[in-house]
Amino acid sequence: MEQQVEVIRTIGADHIALREQVLAELRRRIVDGDYAPGERLTETRLADDFGVSRNPVREALRVVEAEGFVEILPRRGAVVATLDETAVRDLFAVREQLETLAAGLAAERADADDIARLRQLCAEARAATAAENFDRVAELNSAFHRAVIDVSGNRWLRSISSSMYHHVHWVFRVGAAQRAPHSSEEHLRLVDAIEAADPTAATAAARAHVAAAARAALGQHPTP
Repeated sequence: MEQQVEVIRTIGADHIALREQVLAELRRRIVDGDYAPGERLTETRLADDFGVSRNPVREALRVVEAEGFVEILPRRGAVVATLDETAVRDLFAVREQLETLAAGLAAERADADDIARLRQLCAEARAATAAENFDRVAELNSAFHRAVIDVSGNRWLRSISSSMYHHVHWVFRVGAAQRAPHSSEEHLRLVDAIEAADPTAATAAARAHVAAAARAALGQHPTP
């Protein structure tokens, strides 16, 4: 007779999982524009939207506030943050430092599998651009940059950049239709430099890419 093994699930474990699910979905809806900048997000409304109680919603709101996706305003409560020129400039200032460092290290450390992975992401992004699936393009854009950082082999870069790429996705998605074809070409130039094991060229390609992305983003996010 087969013995049955009882699986014990704790309330605490389920609560943490639910909170993380709510957080991921709330962040996704903000990044994808389902919740627009300036839109009010009450605990009751979000609980109804997600079909959960208010407790995990409250905890998720605290996290997205700390991440900069939500602001708490007097008499209004939680509202989706607005990406203004200062926020965008600050984001790209950090991107330039992190991504140029990652590119140089990736050029020193990449192997054939790493290059194949980067080229596959570029190919998927081109296909998504041709299909005008710009939500997917934005996801692949962030995935590409995370992959370059993974290839760099620097765990500190991975840790520091983790939350940043949610904001990169948010900024990119706004102008994805116009930016996507140029971004794909710039990504390919970066991969070529990494494959050539040329840290100087990779660093230059990453810097040029971030500068072009910043110019495009600032055109989308003027000072209020």
